[in-house]
Amino acid sequence: MQPLRDAELGASTFFASPLPHDVCGSNGLPLTPNSFKILGRFQILKTHERLVIVAEHYEKSLKDLLKQGKAVSPEKVLQVAYEVLEGLEFMNKHGMVHRALSPNNVLLDCEGKVKLAKFGLYHMTDHGADVDFPIEYPSYLPPEVIAQGCFYSSDPSIIEAPLPSGPKTDVWSLGVLLFELCVVRSQRCMDDIITVLGEEHGCSDTIKELPENVQALLRKCLTFLPAKRPTPAELLGDSVFESISCQYTPYQSPWRLFAASPRCAHLQLPEDISELWKDDGGNYLAERAIDEVFHLWCLARGDLEKELTNQEIIQSKPPICTLPKFILEDAESFGQGRDRSFLLDDTTVTLSLNQLKNRLKYVAGKTYYPLLEDEQSSLPQSNSSNELSATITLPLIIRERDTEYQLTRIVLFDRLLKAYPYKKNQIWKEARVDIPPLLGDIQSKYDGIDKDTPIPSDRQIEVDIPRCHQYDELLSSPLGQIKFRRVLKAWVVSHPDLVYWQGLDSLCAPFLYLNFSNEALAYACMSAFIPKYLYNFFLKDNSHVIQEYLTVFSQIIAFHDPELSNHLNEIGFIPDLYAIPWFLTMFTHVFPLHKIFHLWDTLLLGNSSFPFCIGVAILQQLRDRLLASGFNKCILLFSDLPGKSHHLVSINLHCKLIFLQSTLSFYSKST
Repeated sequence: MQPLRDAELGASTFFASPLPHDVCGSNGLPLTPNSFKILGRFQILKTHERLVIVAEHYEKSLKDLLKQGKAVSPEKVLQVAYEVLEGLEFMNKHGMVHRALSPNNVLLDCEGKVKLAKFGLYHMTDHGADVDFPIEYPSYLPPEVIAQGCFYSSDPSIIEAPLPSGPKTDVWSLGVLLFELCVVRSQRCMDDIITVLGEEHGCSDTIKELPENVQALLRKCLTFLPAKRPTPAELLGDSVFESISCQYTPYQSPWRLFAASPRCAHLQLPEDISELWKDDGGNYLAERAIDEVFHLWCLARGDLEKELTNQEIIQSKPPICTLPKFILEDAESFGQGRDRSFLLDDTTVTLSLNQLKNRLKYVAGKTYYPLLEDEQSSLPQSNSSNELSATITLPLIIRERDTEYQLTRIVLFDRLLKAYPYKKNQIWKEARVDIPPLLGDIQSKYDGIDKDTPIPSDRQIEVDIPRCHQYDELLSSPLGQIKFRRVLKAWVVSHPDLVYWQGLDSLCAPFLYLNFSNEALAYACMSAFIPKYLYNFFLKDNSHVIQEYLTVFSQIIAFHDPELSNHLNEIGFIPDLYAIPWFLTMFTHVFPLHKIFHLWDTLLLGNSSFPFCIGVAILQQLRDRLLASGFNKCILLFSDLPGKSHHLVSINLHCKLIFLQSTLSFYSKST
């Protein structure tokens, strides 16, 4: 993700349209809430049915230029047009259209460069079907969209939804925007020829004074028939931009972890090298990625709901005011006023970073650019522990909420991962301390896997996916289930010697949850995880593998707790009855996702035998209850195990202690 630079964080909010309470899907289950659908298409923040978008924001927009009351120069018009078209073309390549172009949503940074805002609203709401308000601005809609009329999913009178808009819709909206810049006048009605528009608004002379290339651009954008209207890509190659296209360098995707091309492939140095070390006032935070800044903002007690409430975007309403006037016997209600909070408030609230900056003002500048020196010791000592020695001894849950500590760790891991594989050992050392959330990118292999051709396991995958973490809003969203299906199918197809077993979906869930926007990385993590910890578990005939695994597990139980082992054997409660789901899903069937993340942070630092230690640690947590129970009570206890609350820190400590004892015992016997 790009650095924050001179941008700010802006928050906006809206409600998803509610679904009828008495309507079920074809499978007899309640319909998936629209807020879940939106959450799956675009991972935004959710509070009940309210969704909050936090994105890059700038205070200045084209609306400010129009307010000045002066006609914009033709050169500036062409610049705005070219930069908007570049953004639209980029969106089109990713299968998206803007559909909400307006002066408010074309922002300008401190250098006057165009930044498109609200570009994902049409996509994430399923072309407006999941909300009860129009996405578009009527003054900027093309004729073909106006002719379709409005569509709301909650309106029972509408049977068929209109077709989604294409790239040419945005071209018309851009034409209206450019016309307004030329004549500095907002439109109230639309037509197809700029001459008619000029006469309608009394600005024909202004239009005639425009250069021919600008007039030609307006005519092409405001072509009435969509079939004859050019796309953004076609307009970018038009001769009207010959004079300015040379001023723009082709877009280069930002460097990502594990990318095939070197980071210096497109390195460009300024003519004056001294510009590189010019003092920027010590605003090191601006060089961090936007998602990192927002994460730190939340840690510094940033409260989105409070910010929106202070700006009166979120307004509470007494429940009694929402009651209908009267209700019939069949539960049909009348006289209930429409809740205006379900309409779109286009206001974007700028999130102040002052509190975060005050929190980090004592953090030294070198923290943002740590020097990765050669290792002098084999001890797992953290580089950041010199300055944060007090914090590093605190429990993990406290460290994860400490702003300064998380900044230090995120920056350090970012630097180490960019130096991979040369700093592989140091990455391992730091991972033994703790692991902050980071993203990666492995795409090429995943793209080459056939995920469309039907395979025998498709039916079982279709049955398992809806049941896997069905109470998690992200994974249970329609897009989440689609991603689930693709990642699982990619793994099955790319491993022809293995098969799909029930439990593989649970194993996939943590990887997909953490890399929801990067299926390739979720697939790569899963593909690397299974051979290490679940080798041959997914063979077509895995009975001998599982039996051998359970035999070793029984021996480890007997070694660490003979009394418990004898009791379980006497009542016939063998590991075959309870431990297969543990190891086959690597405990994702036992613990909720948020606990699995911490447990796996410990697991990934151990070898392939470490899952045995986790299993023994769970039994140690339940030891007293198991010793006092017979066979039937043990069955009931373990059947209810996923709902039990476990002390994860105790389990982690037990795991490490058991692993250490087993290792020492092995070495003492070998010597």
